[in-house]
Amino acid sequence: MRGKLVVGNWKSNGNLAANAVLLDKLRAVLPAISGVDVAVCVPFPYIAQAQQVLSGSTVAWGAQDVSQFAAGAYTAAVTADMLTDFATKYAIVGHSERRALFAESDSVVAAKFAASNAAGLVPILCVGESLQERESGLAETVIGRQIDAVLSVCGVASLANAVVAYEPVWAIGTGKTASPEQAQAVHAFIRSKIGKLDAVVAAGLKILYGGSVKASNAGELFSQPDIDGGLIGGASLLADDFVAICRAAILRG
Repeated sequence: MRGKLVVGNWKSNGNLAANAVLLDKLRAVLPAISGVDVAVCVPFPYIAQAQQVLSGSTVAWGAQDVSQFAAGAYTAAVTADMLTDFATKYAIVGHSERRALFAESDSVVAAKFAASNAAGLVPILCVGESLQERESGLAETVIGRQIDAVLSVCGVASLANAVVAYEPVWAIGTGKTASPEQAQAVHAFIRSKIGKLDAVVAAGLKILYGGSVKASNAGELFSQPDIDGGLIGGASLLADDFVAICRAAILRG
């Protein structure tokens, strides 16, 4: 059994006061929800706060990005080793907003994945297609290319300590959600692709769905055989909604 994983991605949101309220509530409520792994990926300035509040709880914390470089003359870069100083567990790499707004190429994403893996972080590799790519029948081609970029650098064994998140670009922050059947088809493609290289790694790989997941649709999405949880955006900033999504993961585990 792979189990379920629910990760909140706060994106560029939060402040010390608001974070304290949200983190305190998650720490208080989520330990009562057993059987699902939960994490929140917060902006860099608040990782220390997340560590302080969540240490000793069942909720892990992560970063929304990581540098592909080691320590050195890379002003403003945050290295994987810096993140591990704060007991950070996860690092999101290749989020569609990083690819689109910050022009991160597949090779840069692969380098960030490698840096995370080497430092002992669990990279959450985001892959996904645009609406134009989907309508052109290129979804699997695009996603396959994004995965191949990582495999060519790190090898399939690296996925044994990683998570993949399928996030259709056209469903992020738009209110649109891939149907459970659409999402399942892509998740199955990803698992099959990895399975051709290593069946054991593929069977144990957690593949999350990200794209306007809400409490109202989480259960149906998570009931699909190859959807192992969610990478949650806006709903992760609302404690009650995020908890409800975590509960949905338990019911569909």
